[in-house]
Amino acid sequence: MSAREWSRLTPFETGVRGRCPRCGQGHLFNGFLALAPRCEVCELDYSFADPADGPAFFVICFVCIPAVLFGLWLEVAFQAPYWVHLFTTLPVLLITCIPPLRPLKGWLVASQYYYKAEEGRLSPAERPEAAPQAVAEAVGDGTRG
Repeated sequence: MSAREWSRLTPFETGVRGRCPRCGQGHLFNGFLALAPRCEVCELDYSFADPADGPAFFVICFVCIPAVLFGLWLEVAFQAPYWVHLFTTLPVLLITCIPPLRPLKGWLVASQYYYKAEEGRLSPAERPEAAPQAVAEAVGDGTRG
């Protein structure tokens, strides 16, 4: 199949389920968080994908902070011993922080494909080394006719 024959799938449909952003059938991951090199169904190369620290950032901001606040509340309100934190706060942190990483990473990778995101590039006129020439052309010789 050519790229023109694939229906357009939303990042939420494919990424959260860990499926290929083009065909929606192949696997996006080799392991828990390791991206596969390509889709085994449509052969889409996943080298375009670079979610970087995005999944960890979202989990830290929206999940880890409330989980840590729970542990702090438990400590301040009840002055809980360490063993109580071991059996309450630690599981809450692990259960709320680790499982969302994979769906978030899948969603970010699928979003990069869906929106055709790529690294920003400067056009030749905007490059720093072209700036003196562009200024000289804009100013001209300084005379007005």
